[in-house]
Amino acid sequence: VVDDSAVVRKMICDALAKDPQIEVVGTAVDPYVARDKIQELNPDVLTLDIEMPRMDGITFLKILQQHRPIPVIVISSLSTAGSRAAMAALEAGAVDVLAKPTNAFSIGHLGEQLAMRIKAAAVARRPAALAAPPTAPTAAIPATRATKLAVKPGGFHPRQLILIGSSTGGTQALKEVLTHLPDGLPPIAITQHIPAYFSKAFADRMNELCALEVREAVDGDELHAGLVLVAPGDFHMTVRWAGAGFRVALNQNPPVHHCRPAVDVLFRSASQCSGARIVAGILTGMGCDGAMGMQSLKTLGAKTFAQDEATCVVYGMPRAAVELGVVDQILPLPKIAAAIIEAANDMATARDVQPNPVNPTLPRTTL
Repeated sequence: VVDDSAVVRKMICDALAKDPQIEVVGTAVDPYVARDKIQELNPDVLTLDIEMPRMDGITFLKILQQHRPIPVIVISSLSTAGSRAAMAALEAGAVDVLAKPTNAFSIGHLGEQLAMRIKAAAVARRPAALAAPPTAPTAAIPATRATKLAVKPGGFHPRQLILIGSSTGGTQALKEVLTHLPDGLPPIAITQHIPAYFSKAFADRMNELCALEVREAVDGDELHAGLVLVAPGDFHMTVRWAGAGFRVALNQNPPVHHCRPAVDVLFRSASQCSGARIVAGILTGMGCDGAMGMQSLKTLGAKTFAQDEATCVVYGMPRAAVELGVVDQILPLPKIAAAIIEAANDMATARDVQPNPVNPTLPRTTL
């Protein structure tokens, strides 16, 4: 546990001490102390503050990724600057991000989430496809991408919708997918397991990088072509058909699979939209969230995909959907954007989308 605040270090340690599967082997006041303790104690996971004396957390994280890769969970403040720094940390290689506790009550509320995410980080890995250091920031999608991943002329059916769910490692996976999608696609709704406040920073960052418009969802938002809505942290997001288009609704109903937002909530709501032509996918993440919802979508005739194990940071959620037999294609991350476009084009030209019974024995396509 690396944090310059003794109070925060104690709150985190006390919260984790309640979980018998987690042992806190040490704490550090700054990256220099952390460096020595990592060499001595060889921990499985590191929790890391961003603003610290002598060296900031992001600089330390980059050094770790080069010389001593270890799963890192960043614990950042809820401020706007803290949220942006957290997004920078995820881009630098952090596995996950959580809100920094401000008092004993907040760490008590966060304790279960922190323990769950630490367990996910303990089994996380950097896939080879993502291990290369990032290139210079891309201000806009290159023209060659839009040329290679073109949509068919003539537009899409008004009831088309693209749904994506993800968790641990999902922010970077989503970045890889979204930055390769051209403008003009059917609307996209995303549920990423992410804390409140950080979801807006993530959506804003994606909006800077993508040809599509990306923003955090607001209750009642209408989904339209070329728009990506990201579920706000701590709110479930649902979709419904409202007259001439899809609209989203937000709620704070109890967590599903210990998560709010939950992928199953989004997928199940879409499965109730009669006549919807849906492409749905599950990316990297721990647990089984999204599998049952994808099963509901398959009965509606949705085209489905899951990220493959080799490119997942944590192959949990995709595995659950695959084992349930509700995945049409198992895809490496670099091929997912093209598959989404192809599936959306197929849905646009299909005469009718007939409901398909879910049959676990049906063959799946692996690319």
